[in-house]
Amino acid sequence: MSIEKLEDGRWFLDIEPVKGKRFRRKFKTKTEAIRFEDQIRAKLVTGEIWNTPQSDKRKLSELIDLWYGHHGIHLADPERRKRSLIALCNALGNPVAKNLTPAQYLNYRQIRAQDGVSAKTLNNELGYLNALYGYLWQTDQIKYQSPLIKVKPIRVKERELSYLTTEQCQELLSVIQAAKNPCLYLIVRVCLQTGARWSEAEKLTPSQIGKSRLTFLDTKSGKNRTVPITQKLEDDLRTHSTGNYRLFSTSISAFRRLLEKCSFKLPKGQAAHALRHTYASHFMMNGGDILTLQRILGHSSINLTMRYSHLSPDHLLEAVKFRPAVDD
Repeated sequence: MSIEKLEDGRWFLDIEPVKGKRFRRKFKTKTEAIRFEDQIRAKLVTGEIWNTPQSDKRKLSELIDLWYGHHGIHLADPERRKRSLIALCNALGNPVAKNLTPAQYLNYRQIRAQDGVSAKTLNNELGYLNALYGYLWQTDQIKYQSPLIKVKPIRVKERELSYLTTEQCQELLSVIQAAKNPCLYLIVRVCLQTGARWSEAEKLTPSQIGKSRLTFLDTKSGKNRTVPITQKLEDDLRTHSTGNYRLFSTSISAFRRLLEKCSFKLPKGQAAHALRHTYASHFMMNGGDILTLQRILGHSSINLTMRYSHLSPDHLLEAVKFRPAVDD
């Protein structure tokens, strides 16, 4: 190491703290040169000088495995999420994760859209990838943010939520009753009485039956919730219980088949979920409170529940009450 004064009055520092890492710089004063030398030697102690980070060459599939072991396995439906990510990874050609580009992803998305994949599914895929990168970045397991962070989701028009009238509910229950499928009949009744998701009703166990109420566990929001039911439904559930861990067998396919026998038709993608919409819609039409409905449905955000607010009898009555007094 050397610090020499130059003819122009400045000071020249020449330092090589480790072999192959040499620093040469000019300073106005000798004090500045000494201060810079001290900084270099401090970095020498921490290893910052020679421990230059290697370029991250891990494939996207490797990050999926890493993310799944640390975080994904704790999600409500971990295997399904992992399958989606692996399928997406393979379709993208399993690139080096850091080198994935927005253009590469957008080309993939365009092809998927042309094949008829819904915008909602494509938005979910984008969200899955960004969540994966985001978690690994926040936990310092990668040193870069998601390369797709600037890609915007596809704008989806809000669709009308279909619900069944009272007559249609009765018709559906009659069709199911005639099929003599006790599991299916009770699941549908649970959904119509509580607004539960199909999966929540289908996974009920005897221990979740309370006094005129059901407690739903392992919900989408991660929070348990309890909803009142009629005494008749409670009695029927207890009678059906055989002491097994689960009350019901998987019945969604049977439900879809019997739904086709009904005189009414539901929009694509709104089969079993229409029962949840039916509960929420009738709740609001009969004068229910939107905040109470949020707690019943288990929505984490009131914005989701507000989709049903227009069905309330007094929805936006102020629009008439406080409008200009013309055309009466």
